[in-house]
Amino acid sequence: MAEREKGTVKWFNERKGFGFIERESGSDVFVHFSSIKDSGFKTLKDGQAVEFTVVSSEKGENAEEVTPL
Repeated sequence: MAEREKGTVKWFNERKGFGFIERESGSDVFVHFSSIKDSGFKTLKDGQAVEFTVVSSEKGENAEEVTPL
């Protein structure tokens, strides 16, 4: 199982359903609304603290199992 990381939402576009999270290590990782583990409307706010796992794909690293803190 992948190790969980913490970070801060850099920006998230509710209309398009994606954004980026700044990891504690300083690099950014892509996040899609389908990866947000929350009930109701799945969105994130700029500056919000989150916990997540990172998965590599053809297009780069993606945040998965994103949980708002």
